[in-house]
Amino acid sequence: MSDPIFETDFIKEMLRQLRALDSYGTWDGQPAEAILAPLVLTKERKAEIPLVGDPDEETLSRVKAFYNAIAVLIEKECGMMAVPLVHLTHEGFGRVLISVGKLIVLDRTLRDVHRFGFESLSKAKTEADKYLSVALEIIGKYPDVAGM
Repeated sequence: MSDPIFETDFIKEMLRQLRALDSYGTWDGQPAEAILAPLVLTKERKAEIPLVGDPDEETLSRVKAFYNAIAVLIEKECGMMAVPLVHLTHEGFGRVLISVGKLIVLDRTLRDVHRFGFESLSKAKTEADKYLSVALEIIGKYPDVAGM
């Protein structure tokens, strides 16, 4: 695990979230690379996944872990509880909201969740950092609503 990406707060939190959602102990004793590998969808791997399909439980848990990790990072930064809500149909369409107090700090529409993943862990971290930055900016703009 010499890659510095594994030392970032986001990747550490993703590992915690994925392990927490692993109720059967599937990932016990597995290295971080193995646990996070399904999150990485290279162009070749993505091409193997059909355009239309229903997400399996593992994919759903990765989606939840991704947004849960962002919520935890928001909470760490601003000191207020961030609550993620992931609502998906069985077909893989839905929405993610993260609220802080009465303030919605992240609102994403999800499509084709069965193809959820990133080109690399670095791209996943970049995406998470972008969401985190926007959320913290919104909290800074409306602290009274966030503090309710």
